[in-house]
Amino acid sequence: MRHRRARGAPAANGSVMLRDTQVELVNRVLGYIDNRTTQMNERVYLNDVSTYTSLEQARLEREKFFRQMPQFLTMSCQIPNPGDYFTDDLGGVPILLVRGRDGVARAFLNVCRHRGARVAAGSGKGQRAFICPYHGWTYNTEGGLVALTPPDGFPDMTCAERSLTPLPLAEGHGMIWVRPSPGDAFDLDETLGGLAPELANYDLGGFVPYKTATIAKPMNWKLVVDTFLETWHVATLHRLTVASVFQPNVNAYDAFGRNGRLIIPRRSFKDMKGKPEAEWDVPLHSAIVYTLFPNTLLVWQGKHLETWRSFPRGDGANECITEATLYLPRAPETQKEIDYGERNMKLLLDTVEQEDFPVAADIHAGAHTPAQRHTTFGRNEPGLQHYHRTVREALGLPDAANA
Repeated sequence: MRHRRARGAPAANGSVMLRDTQVELVNRVLGYIDNRTTQMNERVYLNDVSTYTSLEQARLEREKFFRQMPQFLTMSCQIPNPGDYFTDDLGGVPILLVRGRDGVARAFLNVCRHRGARVAAGSGKGQRAFICPYHGWTYNTEGGLVALTPPDGFPDMTCAERSLTPLPLAEGHGMIWVRPSPGDAFDLDETLGGLAPELANYDLGGFVPYKTATIAKPMNWKLVVDTFLETWHVATLHRLTVASVFQPNVNAYDAFGRNGRLIIPRRSFKDMKGKPEAEWDVPLHSAIVYTLFPNTLLVWQGKHLETWRSFPRGDGANECITEATLYLPRAPETQKEIDYGERNMKLLLDTVEQEDFPVAADIHAGAHTPAQRHTTFGRNEPGLQHYHRTVREALGLPDAANA
């Protein structure tokens, strides 16, 4: 399934966020700030620590989340032109993504149909064919095998029956999603659970990838998602990096099916108070974290975009690998633009790798002790509550709060 790149009409003030959404959010967040409170759920949620340590749950997650479920793979701008390709195996399935000569993005299992070697590595531009490094079997950008060689070695076989194995793909709103197992097509807008119109307005297809980093840590992959879904740690854990930027202890969360959106207001958010609605701009005065279930975070940072993808490694419970990519509105041309990219890439890595992830690894180690049966998500942490309830629902497990 393919979607055209969506170019949404910006709000009246030029903001990338939809107008009605923006008005509601500004009124809600300014109300929290004025009343020195934040969004609250009805009750505390007790999250069983086994969600981070259980090998059986890890097995279910690998099968249901990382084999059967559509996942965000990358932004459309990674492969903007025919012949551009991108490979990925972080989820344990080797995937080849390529834009064909007809402009259509396609995904395949990156597995040669002869002996099973990978036919492509890394990423590239303008590729005309993929040649298996083992015996030279050659595939075109539509995944078709070009010739069976040597022809007398494979009697009664056709190229068509040995083409690369296709995977269901949906492209839209500047994003490419893939299901890692062959099967039926899926609807991207349905997968986004109501977020499609909002994400379309960002014109994400116009961004360009700047840099990517991968980070391996001895902790459960869901702890990567956890660290982005509440703001109460910012004032203490991030006091030397980003605490001075954000309004302390205020967040607004909304669920969209299994996905979610967290507004983390900057201190400048208060500057919109008293100004005409036409001048309100939530994305300019916030960090906005979109949770794209099951394992991706799309983070809007005012002038740039970050994506974070987290995957289990090893036995699935105790190790993870995370990919972080910084996207810019355009390819940097001036030294000032290059400095902006470098500064923000360093900041995102310093904040997460040196501050968030060490604490998350401690949390994971603590989950293996008899200290407690549950970690506690407060009423003030609606994003965490929704995410972990959704994990359990998607796996067919009982709600941990009622277990």
